[in-house]
Amino acid sequence: MLVYRGFSQTTHSATVLTIGNFDGVHLGHRALLARLTAAASEAGLPAAVLTFEPHPREFFAPEAAPSRLSTLREKLELLADDGVDLVHVCHFNARFAALSAEAFIEQVLLGALRVRHLIVGDDFRFGARRAGDFALLSDAGARLGFQVEAMDSVTLDGERASSSAVRDALQAGHLEQAARLLGRPYSIDGRVVHGDKIGRQLGFNTANIRIKHERPALQGVFAVEVKGLPGGPHQGAANLGYRPSANQVVRPLLEVHLFDFNADIYGAHLNVRFLHKLRDEMKFPDFNALKAQIASDVAAAKAYFQF
Repeated sequence: MLVYRGFSQTTHSATVLTIGNFDGVHLGHRALLARLTAAASEAGLPAAVLTFEPHPREFFAPEAAPSRLSTLREKLELLADDGVDLVHVCHFNARFAALSAEAFIEQVLLGALRVRHLIVGDDFRFGARRAGDFALLSDAGARLGFQVEAMDSVTLDGERASSSAVRDALQAGHLEQAARLLGRPYSIDGRVVHGDKIGRQLGFNTANIRIKHERPALQGVFAVEVKGLPGGPHQGAANLGYRPSANQVVRPLLEVHLFDFNADIYGAHLNVRFLHKLRDEMKFPDFNALKAQIASDVAAAKAYFQF
Protein backbone atom coordinates (compact mmCIF):
# COMPACT_ATOMS: atom_id res chain seq x y z
CA MET A 1 0.00 0.00 0.00
CA LEU A 2 1.33 3.43 -0.95
CA VAL A 3 0.97 6.31 1.51
CA TYR A 4 1.25 10.00 0.56
CA ARG A 5 1.29 13.03 2.82
CA GLY A 6 -0.81 15.85 1.43
CA PHE A 7 -1.43 16.57 -2.24
CA SER A 8 1.96 17.63 -3.58
CA GLN A 9 1.78 14.70 -5.99
CA THR A 10 -1.12 13.93 -8.31
CA THR A 11 -2.00 10.25 -8.38
CA HIS A 12 -0.53 8.31 -11.29
CA SER A 13 -3.95 7.10 -12.42
CA ALA A 14 -7.62 7.77 -11.87
CA THR A 15 -8.92 6.35 -8.58
CA VAL A 16 -11.89 4.79 -6.90
CA LEU A 17 -11.97 6.78 -3.66
CA THR A 18 -13.50 6.96 -0.23
CA ILE A 19 -13.03 9.66 2.40
CA GLY A 20 -13.13 9.56 6.18
CA ASN A 21 -11.33 9.56 9.51
CA PHE A 22 -11.53 5.77 9.84
CA ASP A 23 -10.74 5.90 13.56
CA GLY A 24 -10.62 2.30 14.73
CA VAL A 25 -11.66 0.88 11.31
CA HIS A 26 -14.85 -0.69 12.67
CA LEU A 27 -17.41 -2.85 10.84
CA GLY A 28 -19.07 0.17 9.23
CA HIS A 29 -15.72 1.30 7.84
CA ARG A 30 -14.89 -2.23 6.73
CA ALA A 31 -18.16 -2.55 4.80
CA LEU A 32 -17.30 0.71 3.04
CA LEU A 33 -13.79 -0.53 2.28
CA ALA A 34 -15.13 -3.82 0.94
CA ARG A 35 -17.36 -1.92 -1.47
CA LEU A 36 -14.41 0.34 -2.36
CA THR A 37 -12.08 -2.53 -3.24
CA ALA A 38 -14.81 -4.33 -5.19
CA ALA A 39 -15.59 -1.21 -7.25
CA ALA A 40 -11.87 -0.59 -7.80
CA SER A 41 -11.38 -4.15 -9.03
CA GLU A 42 -14.32 -3.81 -11.43
CA ALA A 43 -12.90 -0.56 -12.80
CA GLY A 44 -9.29 -1.74 -12.91
CA LEU A 45 -8.23 1.26 -10.80
CA PRO A 46 -6.51 1.72 -7.42
CA ALA A 47 -8.66 1.61 -4.28
CA ALA A 48 -7.79 4.91 -2.59
CA VAL A 49 -8.56 6.44 0.81
CA LEU A 50 -8.36 10.09 1.82
CA THR A 51 -7.99 10.48 5.58
CA PHE A 52 -7.01 13.29 7.95
CA GLU A 53 -4.33 14.00 10.53
CA PRO A 54 -5.07 15.32 13.07
CA HIS A 55 -8.69 14.30 13.43
CA PRO A 56 -10.80 17.40 12.55
CA ARG A 57 -12.36 17.42 16.02
CA GLU A 58 -8.86 17.60 17.52
CA PHE A 59 -8.18 20.64 15.35
CA PHE A 60 -11.39 22.54 16.13
CA ALA A 61 -11.77 21.64 19.83
CA PRO A 62 -8.73 19.80 21.20
CA GLU A 63 -9.99 19.90 24.80
CA ALA A 64 -13.30 18.27 23.87
CA ALA A 65 -12.01 15.85 21.24
CA PRO A 66 -12.74 12.17 21.91
CA SER A 67 -10.05 9.62 22.68
CA ARG A 68 -8.39 8.16 19.62
CA LEU A 69 -9.12 4.51 18.94
CA SER A 70 -6.12 4.16 16.63
CA THR A 71 -2.90 6.00 15.94
CA LEU A 72 -2.08 6.90 12.35
CA ARG A 73 0.23 3.90 12.07
CA GLU A 74 -2.42 1.52 13.43
CA LYS A 75 -5.03 2.96 11.07
CA LEU A 76 -2.76 2.57 8.05
CA GLU A 77 -2.03 -1.05 9.00
CA LEU A 78 -5.76 -1.78 9.25
CA LEU A 79 -6.49 -0.09 5.91
CA ALA A 80 -3.77 -2.18 4.28
CA ASP A 81 -5.29 -5.34 5.78
CA ASP A 82 -8.59 -4.44 4.12
CA GLY A 83 -7.03 -4.25 0.66
CA VAL A 84 -6.55 -0.50 0.16
CA ASP A 85 -3.95 0.34 -2.50
CA LEU A 86 -3.35 4.03 -1.86
CA VAL A 87 -3.81 6.39 1.11
CA HIS A 88 -3.52 10.16 1.05
CA VAL A 89 -3.06 11.59 4.56
CA CYS A 90 -4.29 15.18 4.55
CA HIS A 91 -2.81 17.53 7.14
CA PHE A 92 -5.95 19.08 8.64
CA ASN A 93 -5.08 22.70 9.35
CA ALA A 94 -6.71 26.15 9.14
CA ARG A 95 -6.06 26.45 5.42
CA PHE A 96 -7.68 23.11 4.64
CA ALA A 97 -10.58 23.77 7.04
CA ALA A 98 -11.34 27.00 5.14
CA LEU A 99 -11.50 25.25 1.76
CA SER A 100 -15.00 25.56 0.28
CA ALA A 101 -16.89 22.44 -0.73
CA GLU A 102 -16.63 23.45 -4.40
CA ALA A 103 -12.87 24.04 -4.13
CA PHE A 104 -12.46 20.69 -2.37
CA ILE A 105 -14.13 18.94 -5.29
CA GLU A 106 -12.10 20.76 -7.93
CA GLN A 107 -8.68 20.89 -6.26
CA VAL A 108 -8.61 17.69 -4.20
CA LEU A 109 -11.02 15.18 -5.68
CA LEU A 110 -10.47 15.99 -9.35
CA GLY A 111 -7.11 17.76 -9.31
CA ALA A 112 -4.99 15.70 -6.91
CA LEU A 113 -6.83 12.40 -6.61
CA ARG A 114 -8.33 12.15 -10.12
CA VAL A 115 -11.47 10.53 -8.76
CA ARG A 116 -13.48 8.41 -11.16
CA HIS A 117 -15.80 6.80 -8.61
CA LEU A 118 -16.43 8.18 -5.11
CA ILE A 119 -17.98 6.11 -2.30
CA VAL A 120 -18.93 7.83 0.98
CA GLY A 121 -20.93 7.13 4.09
CA ASP A 122 -24.55 8.23 4.27
CA ASP A 123 -23.71 11.02 6.74
CA PHE A 124 -20.67 12.42 4.91
CA ARG A 125 -20.14 16.20 5.06
CA PHE A 126 -17.19 18.21 3.77
CA GLY A 127 -15.85 21.68 3.03
CA ALA A 128 -15.80 24.85 5.12
CA ARG A 129 -18.60 24.86 7.73
CA ARG A 130 -19.47 21.32 6.53
CA ALA A 131 -21.44 22.86 3.69
CA GLY A 132 -20.92 19.98 1.28
CA ASP A 133 -23.15 16.92 1.29
CA PHE A 134 -24.08 13.94 -0.89
CA ALA A 135 -26.45 16.00 -3.03
CA LEU A 136 -23.69 18.47 -3.87
CA LEU A 137 -21.31 15.63 -4.72
CA SER A 138 -23.89 13.94 -6.93
CA ASP A 139 -24.54 17.16 -8.83
CA ALA A 140 -20.80 17.75 -9.27
CA GLY A 141 -20.29 14.16 -10.42
CA ALA A 142 -22.98 14.49 -13.07
CA ARG A 143 -21.39 17.70 -14.38
CA LEU A 144 -17.73 16.76 -14.10
CA GLY A 145 -17.76 13.09 -14.99
CA PHE A 146 -17.34 11.01 -11.84
CA GLN A 147 -19.70 8.56 -10.19
CA VAL A 148 -20.90 9.07 -6.61
CA GLU A 149 -22.25 6.33 -4.37
CA ALA A 150 -23.47 6.37 -0.75
CA MET A 151 -23.15 3.49 1.71
CA ASP A 152 -25.79 2.83 4.36
CA SER A 153 -24.76 2.50 7.99
CA VAL A 154 -24.02 -0.94 9.41
CA THR A 155 -26.05 -1.93 12.49
CA LEU A 156 -25.67 -4.75 15.00
CA ASP A 157 -28.79 -5.62 16.99
CA GLY A 158 -30.14 -2.15 16.24
CA GLU A 159 -26.92 -0.31 17.21
CA ARG A 160 -25.05 1.63 14.54
CA ALA A 161 -21.42 0.57 14.17
CA SER A 162 -19.50 3.79 14.77
CA SER A 163 -16.30 5.00 16.37
CA SER A 164 -18.39 6.61 19.14
CA ALA A 165 -20.13 3.30 19.91
CA VAL A 166 -16.79 1.47 20.07
CA ARG A 167 -15.38 4.19 22.32
CA ASP A 168 -18.39 4.01 24.65
CA ALA A 169 -18.09 0.22 24.91
CA LEU A 170 -14.38 0.41 25.73
CA GLN A 171 -14.84 3.12 28.35
CA ALA A 172 -17.58 1.06 30.00
CA GLY A 173 -15.32 -2.02 30.06
CA HIS A 174 -17.53 -3.92 27.62
CA LEU A 175 -14.67 -5.30 25.53
CA GLU A 176 -16.71 -8.09 24.00
CA GLN A 177 -19.21 -5.53 22.64
CA ALA A 178 -16.38 -3.40 21.31
CA ALA A 179 -14.98 -6.46 19.54
CA ARG A 180 -18.37 -7.13 17.93
CA LEU A 181 -18.50 -3.56 16.58
CA LEU A 182 -14.91 -3.73 15.33
CA GLY A 183 -15.09 -7.25 13.93
CA ARG A 184 -11.96 -8.09 15.98
CA PRO A 185 -10.67 -7.47 19.53
CA TYR A 186 -9.57 -3.92 20.23
CA SER A 187 -5.78 -3.60 20.18
CA ILE A 188 -2.95 -1.14 20.70
CA ASP A 189 0.52 -1.28 19.14
CA GLY A 190 3.73 -0.19 20.81
CA ARG A 191 7.43 -0.84 21.29
CA VAL A 192 8.94 -2.54 24.36
CA VAL A 193 11.17 -0.13 26.30
CA HIS A 194 13.15 -0.22 29.51
CA GLY A 195 11.21 0.62 32.66
CA ASP A 196 11.97 0.85 36.37
CA LYS A 197 11.97 -2.98 36.76
CA ILE A 198 9.39 -2.79 39.56
CA GLY A 199 7.60 -5.84 38.13
CA ARG A 200 10.57 -7.99 39.11
CA GLN A 201 10.29 -6.78 42.70
CA LEU A 202 6.62 -7.77 42.65
CA GLY A 203 7.41 -11.22 41.30
CA PHE A 204 5.88 -10.63 37.86
CA ASN A 205 8.14 -9.60 34.98
CA THR A 206 6.41 -7.09 32.72
CA ALA A 207 7.06 -5.67 29.27
CA ASN A 208 6.74 -1.89 29.35
CA ILE A 209 5.22 -0.82 26.05
CA ARG A 210 5.52 2.75 24.83
CA ILE A 211 2.22 3.74 23.25
CA LYS A 212 1.36 6.88 21.31
CA HIS A 213 -2.21 7.13 22.60
CA GLU A 214 -2.11 10.22 24.82
CA ARG A 215 -5.65 9.55 26.08
CA PRO A 216 -6.44 5.85 25.60
CA ALA A 217 -10.06 4.89 25.08
CA LEU A 218 -9.78 2.37 27.94
CA GLN A 219 -7.93 2.03 31.26
CA GLY A 220 -7.59 -0.70 33.82
CA VAL A 221 -6.40 -4.29 34.13
CA PHE A 222 -7.13 -6.77 31.35
CA ALA A 223 -6.69 -10.28 30.04
CA VAL A 224 -4.76 -9.80 26.79
CA GLU A 225 -3.27 -11.61 23.84
CA VAL A 226 0.02 -10.36 22.39
CA LYS A 227 1.22 -10.68 18.81
CA GLY A 228 4.66 -9.87 17.45
CA LEU A 229 6.84 -12.39 19.30
CA PRO A 230 8.11 -15.81 18.15
CA GLY A 231 5.80 -18.67 19.01
CA GLY A 232 2.86 -16.34 19.52
CA PRO A 233 0.28 -15.20 20.08
CA HIS A 234 1.03 -15.16 23.80
CA GLN A 235 -1.52 -14.72 26.56
CA GLY A 236 -1.10 -12.51 29.59
CA ALA A 237 -2.40 -9.82 31.94
CA ALA A 238 -1.94 -6.11 31.31
CA ASN A 239 -2.31 -2.81 33.12
CA LEU A 240 -3.04 0.30 31.07
CA GLY A 241 -3.10 3.60 32.89
CA TYR A 242 -1.11 5.79 35.25
CA ARG A 243 0.06 3.26 37.87
CA PRO A 244 -1.15 5.14 40.98
CA SER A 245 0.41 2.69 43.46
CA ALA A 246 3.95 2.42 42.09
CA ASN A 247 5.92 5.38 40.69
CA GLN A 248 2.85 7.06 39.17
CA VAL A 249 3.40 8.25 35.61
CA VAL A 250 2.03 11.32 33.81
CA ARG A 251 1.62 9.61 30.44
CA PRO A 252 -0.39 6.40 30.12
CA LEU A 253 1.75 3.28 30.31
CA LEU A 254 0.95 -0.22 29.05
CA GLU A 255 2.55 -3.01 31.10
CA VAL A 256 2.08 -6.64 30.08
CA HIS A 257 2.93 -9.79 32.00
CA LEU A 258 3.13 -12.77 29.64
CA PHE A 259 2.38 -16.21 31.06
CA ASP A 260 5.26 -18.73 31.04
CA PHE A 261 7.48 -16.39 29.04
CA ASN A 262 10.98 -15.22 29.86
CA ALA A 263 13.05 -13.64 27.08
CA ASP A 264 14.72 -10.35 26.26
CA ILE A 265 12.22 -8.53 24.04
CA TYR A 266 13.41 -4.93 24.37
CA GLY A 267 12.82 -3.07 21.11
CA ALA A 268 10.14 -5.48 19.87
CA HIS A 269 7.05 -3.89 18.30
CA LEU A 270 3.99 -5.63 19.76
CA ASN A 271 0.27 -5.71 19.14
CA VAL A 272 -1.72 -6.08 22.37
CA ARG A 273 -5.30 -7.32 21.98
CA PHE A 274 -7.61 -6.49 24.90
CA LEU A 275 -9.99 -9.42 25.42
CA HIS A 276 -11.57 -9.00 28.86
CA LYS A 277 -11.53 -6.34 31.57
CA LEU A 278 -10.66 -7.58 35.04
CA ARG A 279 -10.92 -4.36 37.07
CA ASP A 280 -10.28 -0.62 37.15
CA GLU A 281 -6.95 0.85 38.17
CA MET A 282 -6.80 1.60 41.89
CA LYS A 283 -4.37 2.84 44.53
CA PHE A 284 -3.23 0.35 47.20
CA PRO A 285 -2.11 1.25 50.73
CA ASP A 286 1.26 -0.53 50.53
CA PHE A 287 3.58 -2.67 48.45
CA ASN A 288 2.30 -5.97 49.89
CA ALA A 289 -1.32 -5.13 49.04
CA LEU A 290 -0.30 -4.26 45.49
CA LYS A 291 1.66 -7.50 45.15
CA ALA A 292 -1.30 -9.55 46.41
CA GLN A 293 -3.68 -7.84 43.97
CA ILE A 294 -1.37 -8.44 41.01
CA ALA A 295 -1.20 -12.14 41.93
CA SER A 296 -5.01 -12.16 42.01
CA ASP A 297 -5.18 -10.37 38.63
CA VAL A 298 -2.82 -12.88 37.02
CA ALA A 299 -4.87 -15.76 38.42
CA ALA A 300 -8.08 -14.18 37.08
CA ALA A 301 -6.55 -13.68 33.64
CA LYS A 302 -5.35 -17.30 33.60
CA ALA A 303 -8.84 -18.43 34.58
CA TYR A 304 -10.27 -16.40 31.69
CA PHE A 305 -8.00 -18.28 29.30
CA GLN A 306 -8.46 -21.53 31.30
CA PHE A 307 -4.68 -21.58 31.45
